[in-house]
Amino acid sequence: MTEVLNKVKLSQWDALLLESLRSRGWSDEQLLDITGAAELPADESVFQFDYQQLQATAKAQPEEYRQAVTSGYQIKYNTLRGIRSWIVVALGIEGQLELEAGKEAVEVALTDAEKERLEEVLSFGWHIVPVVSEDRGPAQYRIEPVQR
Repeated sequence: MTEVLNKVKLSQWDALLLESLRSRGWSDEQLLDITGAAELPADESVFQFDYQQLQATAKAQPEEYRQAVTSGYQIKYNTLRGIRSWIVVALGIEGQLELEAGKEAVEVALTDAEKERLEEVLSFGWHIVPVVSEDRGPAQYRIEPVQR
């Protein structure tokens, strides 16, 4: 857990922008050179990402941005829909939103590696709970707020 405490913090939106470029095949080298990119891709997805915002973050906070790209990051503050979006963009998996008051969560099937990756980026206040299932398919999880 100490490792997570030392990670650079990114906004949820910057994390989505970064993961979107990674999903487009951008290497760490290309991501690190985003401030010098003459042209950024146009996003036609439902998110309509504007990568100039990530470019601005990289210019304003070059060391933090470099660390986020090369060593990983933690999201400063997650929302339920933001978590679902991150899972779609970063992992390519559609999670299900549970919006019933008091039971809000994202339910999704994850491999061990995908679960570990999600755990590394989740902001404080969220946890991943296994869902007991008779099915032998991928493990099901609920990402939900920590109840106090």
